[in-house]
Amino acid sequence: MVNSDEFDTPNIARFAKESVAFTNHYSGSLPCVPARHDLLCGAWDFLWKPWGSIEIWEEPLTEALRRENVCTKLVSDHPHLFESGGENYHVGFTAWQYERGHEGDPWRTRPDPSWLGAPSFGRGWLPYDFSRGSFRTEEDFPGAKTMTAAARWLRDEAPANSGRVPLDEWPLGREKQDRFLLFIDEFDPHEPFDTPEPYASMYDRAWEGPHLIWPPYTTTGPQILTPEQGRQVRAQYGGKLTFIDKWLGKVLDEIDAQYRDDTAVIVTTDHGHYLGEKDAWGKPPFPVFETMGHIPLFVRWPGVEPKTVDALTTSVDLAATIVDAFGATYKHKTHGKSLVPLITGSAESVREWALCGIWGREVQLLWDGNKYTRAPEGPNAPLSLWSNRWSTMPVWRFHDLKLPPPDDRATLDKMPGSKIPVIRQPFREGDMLPYWALGAFTGNHLYDVKSDPDEADNLAGSTREKSARDLLADALKDCEAPSEQFERLGLD
Repeated sequence: MVNSDEFDTPNIARFAKESVAFTNHYSGSLPCVPARHDLLCGAWDFLWKPWGSIEIWEEPLTEALRRENVCTKLVSDHPHLFESGGENYHVGFTAWQYERGHEGDPWRTRPDPSWLGAPSFGRGWLPYDFSRGSFRTEEDFPGAKTMTAAARWLRDEAPANSGRVPLDEWPLGREKQDRFLLFIDEFDPHEPFDTPEPYASMYDRAWEGPHLIWPPYTTTGPQILTPEQGRQVRAQYGGKLTFIDKWLGKVLDEIDAQYRDDTAVIVTTDHGHYLGEKDAWGKPPFPVFETMGHIPLFVRWPGVEPKTVDALTTSVDLAATIVDAFGATYKHKTHGKSLVPLITGSAESVREWALCGIWGREVQLLWDGNKYTRAPEGPNAPLSLWSNRWSTMPVWRFHDLKLPPPDDRATLDKMPGSKIPVIRQPFREGDMLPYWALGAFTGNHLYDVKSDPDEADNLAGSTREKSARDLLADALKDCEAPSEQFERLGLD
């Protein structure tokens, strides 16, 4: 979006001009909470489990940084971090602040007559319909509150912790912290794409009627939306992108005022969102095409001039980079590679390949400008779910829709690099699968993304697929992936 003529993002654009721009950065585990696992734990988990909590055999980077006496602060409006399935990602931070009211956040218990709802393509009622009446001005929206809180923390609290402002008194028994990590987990531009004016009408001034702030989740867009509705949903996304870019600017201004010379700043996202590309909308069961998986990454690093890095990188690498920057280490096995050598110019690459996917769906391999997406060879089985916490994202309309509990087929196993027993629940053909694995498959996909960035020419079935298949098998072996993955993908 930085160089897009479609939507305005002036603050991201000015930051990008001052940064190391990574042009081949990709998501790993998807969607929202699995992506946070990548960013905080530094390990892909989509081969072992769907959306879920941090397990007892691993730790977030906040624990690694705590051992180095680093102050860590989370500011977020991301509801999934404070509900079942994501309930312990925030607890390792020195402090955290949750700005309420986004999407499924159960914040209010009664409706407000100022909000009558919006067309939702069959979603039905959501907690947002009770929360929305509390947003009377632009400053009241969760994204604005999150960025304001982050800027305030930088101005009023982080300087004291970093030693910039002497403290007359420091709590007895509390060691003074002279370094910090501020982690801003901003949910926008996530749906609902709801903004006040002028953003709501900014990119579709011809639209009449209630704004379409809830996108459908579908792979057959033309059967669901008219062209006019499609333009409206896309315009609402753009309005929210421009809205949150404005408030991001407040944080960047605060950083520039106090921390520009000695503080690294990273701007990235978890994954994309289909807005009509390949007839898909939202995040439906679908291969991870470029729109969903190829994501921005900009890093402003003290002493490093702006430049472009074309090396392959992925989300787990950011966790490795942050831990490396603070001289910390994880206690569990990780998959990330520090990007510091790429940033400083001491290396041209840090990895040969990367993996991407959603548990129970296709598994994707990225390497040397190529992308291979492999679907199950037959039935989507066998599968296994590895977890000792057994939680996943709640679905508001279906409170009883949960992970199938372990049954008498479950065994105790161990994750790679761990000695802690973990429940390993197998699923066979005919079992009721966790909903992450549902949906039809479209076969294998192989693209030369360098020459075919639109992924129009599927090379699966050509002579090139055999080498891609072998590379994927080698990558999964390197990760010590569960044997079921090899069997269901036809790689055994």
